[in-house]
Amino acid sequence: MEYFSPGPIIQELSRNQEIFSKLLAEPGEDILRWRPAPEKWCLLEILCHLYDEEREDFRTRLASVLQDPKAPFPPIDPVGWVTARNYIGQDYNDKLHAFLQERTNSINWLKSLSSPRWDNTYQHPTIGPMSGAMILSNWLAHDYLHIRQITRQKYAYLKQQAGQNLGYAGTW
Repeated sequence: MEYFSPGPIIQELSRNQEIFSKLLAEPGEDILRWRPAPEKWCLLEILCHLYDEEREDFRTRLASVLQDPKAPFPPIDPVGWVTARNYIGQDYNDKLHAFLQERTNSINWLKSLSSPRWDNTYQHPTIGPMSGAMILSNWLAHDYLHIRQITRQKYAYLKQQAGQNLGYAGTW
């Protein structure tokens, strides 16, 4: 494996905590459960997903591959959790606080690692080889995907509520 530098990724994960904090702060009751389409997630469901992924996917699976790359990953079900864990019934502010605390826990854990083996690789049955470096990189990519999703959600909500042509702002 070529040289992998986790520092900038960890730093960006930390910065994203502030981005999520600001992007998700006090959105207003009317947008919390609003969906751009019936099959799409609302902000509350996106937030619950971020919380669960922080705890049960990225941090847990990265720890697993760093400690014992032969050990099977604990199962996850991000799509199924939406209903199984009643995302829509969760308290938004409590979940936001919990997610931000989990991100703090993640950053503290990542910074505490002593000589992690980023090249340790778990052989996933459907994805294939997953190194520690790959999982950490995908953790950050996951942040970016959801920052984009939340921004797109807010844009679509504004477009519907304002009832105005938003073309002057630029092309979405």
